[in-house]
Amino acid sequence: MLEAEKHAKVIEEWCPTLVPGLLQTDVYARALVRAAMPLALDDEVEEKVSARLARARLFEENHKTPVYWAILSEVLLRQPVLPPEQSAEQLEHIAALARRRRIVPQILPWNCGPHPLMMGMAKVMSFPDAPPLVYLESQHSGDTIDDPALVEEYRRSYDLLRAAALPPEASLALIEQAAEDDRNGKPRD
Repeated sequence: MLEAEKHAKVIEEWCPTLVPGLLQTDVYARALVRAAMPLALDDEVEEKVSARLARARLFEENHKTPVYWAILSEVLLRQPVLPPEQSAEQLEHIAALARRRRIVPQILPWNCGPHPLMMGMAKVMSFPDAPPLVYLESQHSGDTIDDPALVEEYRRSYDLLRAAALPPEASLALIEQAAEDDRNGKPRD
């Protein structure tokens, strides 16, 4: 996946329940890895966290970054997986990347109703010199789809999801407000 992300011109990702791996802080990534592998040794956990953080180097200032569009469920803002201070840091990290024009986040309202990607995560990647592909991730595995007809179906589903999500500026404001609420100890709605 790392190689595909590095060479992608555009990455469009939908994450219904988690912050996408490319946007995770080390604390968030560690919490997720530990939850998925509760009996793992610390070295195993750190290896997974390091690998995940290495992928996020796409957004370093000196790297030629792909266009990265992430649609996140509002549930992420209402049901944090970390304590408030750490949750605020995660949300501020996403907001900082957006403010630096490294990513475009959109929030899908929690009450949007049925939509075409309700079944789980999907990442659509387009390349300058190769056909597009879709990556579907689950708890313990992932599948890459390169069949043009299926890729087009996922492309269409993602476009419909983007249309249902809040505009980028409103989404960023919502992310920043949730981070501020966490910093100030305000309970989430």
